[in-house]
Amino acid sequence: MAADSTESMVKVHSVFNPHDYYRPWQMKGQRQSVGSGCVIEGKRILTNAHVVADQTFLQVQNARQARKYVARLLRVAHECDLALLQVDDDSFFKGTTPLAIGELPHSGDKVSVYGFPQGGSRLAITEGIVSRVENLTYAHSWEFLLCCQTDAPINPGSSGGPVISDGLVVGLAFQAGEGQNVGYVIPPPIINHFLCGVGAGGYYGFPGLGLDYQNMENPGLRRRYELSEEAGGVLVTKVFPGSPARGKIRPDDVILEVDGCPVASDGTVEFRKNERTCLEYAAQRRQIGEEITARIQREGKIRGVKLRLDRPSGSFALVPRVQYETAPTYFILGGVVFTPVTTNLLLEWESIEKAPRELAACYFKDPDEERLQAITAIQVLPDEINVGYDHFVYSIVDAVNGKKVSTMEELARAVDGHRGPVHEVTNEQGRRLVLDRKRVEERTPHILECYRVPRDRSENLVKGGAAGRTRPSRPPRARVARRRKTGSAGKRKP
Repeated sequence: MAADSTESMVKVHSVFNPHDYYRPWQMKGQRQSVGSGCVIEGKRILTNAHVVADQTFLQVQNARQARKYVARLLRVAHECDLALLQVDDDSFFKGTTPLAIGELPHSGDKVSVYGFPQGGSRLAITEGIVSRVENLTYAHSWEFLLCCQTDAPINPGSSGGPVISDGLVVGLAFQAGEGQNVGYVIPPPIINHFLCGVGAGGYYGFPGLGLDYQNMENPGLRRRYELSEEAGGVLVTKVFPGSPARGKIRPDDVILEVDGCPVASDGTVEFRKNERTCLEYAAQRRQIGEEITARIQREGKIRGVKLRLDRPSGSFALVPRVQYETAPTYFILGGVVFTPVTTNLLLEWESIEKAPRELAACYFKDPDEERLQAITAIQVLPDEINVGYDHFVYSIVDAVNGKKVSTMEELARAVDGHRGPVHEVTNEQGRRLVLDRKRVEERTPHILECYRVPRDRSENLVKGGAAGRTRPSRPPRARVARRRKTGSAGKRKP
């Protein structure tokens, strides 16, 4: 690497403010973080998404300068933990040399990791070798994508720093491993997928097939589906709602090939000569909106099917994966706060295992046509109309006013369109929450004002056509006095 190329190393300073998913109408408060990055072609800075997640203010600093420059987020792809920043002041780029993206490294290749680890302010360089290349889980998004493992230490602050071999970027440092001297690197195929997919309309992610399958290594299973000893393939067990395979691939079909990649009986495909990874890679190397062909065997006959990859891989889960820059969806009915179960919500208890049992169980369930979201009552804002309904908290909603609800939009419509004397919500256990409709209308402004909630629903539900209710801008003095006596804002999370 040329000596002056170190000037293309960038320290990223981020001020960020994440959403509060337990109190979904507010933010958690600003915090600060530091990461690394590098200058690439087009006067852009490449870094990790987790370095700038939920950002409200960004500054960048050249490796050889003390001055900090204001930066702005150009594009972000949380699923692959990548982001592009831009600096409007061209003086920042004076003397910098854009770094070029190289090829996917091989196991045993020597690499150098550049970054600004915590504990100092200067650029640091660590060296190591690539130990393996395969699909692994990205800690920031929980996506399962191609990844390189290295023994070069990656410490806090080094995230987003380039991994260099022969003067080219062969990866971006993004997370440390659990063992000593284990670090993980985002490889060039993932970086190029992101850079090639960035356009005027944004970046849409990595496409998914939207189905579940099982390996077919067992000889008895293979004979059951009339597969030869030499043939590979995996058995489809479920096709998710909205999948590009919907209506084209069925449960009990055997997938033999995806986009020209033969599928082995252990569910892997070859991504490079004598190197294999999971079959999802065959679709992930494509952009959303592209069309591929798959070969399947159904009832002993082989056929080809065309699939348009029109949805990102993370969109087929009942519980969405970790989200950033996304305001939580909520709806308040008589002081009872309803929200979809998301990974962000579960992590309010630090981990999925520590979350309430009924909520955590949703994470391991698949969506179906009758339930695209798992909706829960996350808390009750105490008021005289909702006394005795604490037991409804953390249960999963089944129906509202006699209508099965699959999404938060359906829940809002079931309430807004109801003209009966009472609102009735039923959970999965058959327990009922019954509220007098007129009393709800009367008490809602007071509840919103008492607990400092701006309106009875999130903005995306307002845009959906329901105006909603807002708290009074200047409450009467009697309400102010009562608010002071109320005390706690409801049931506290653990």
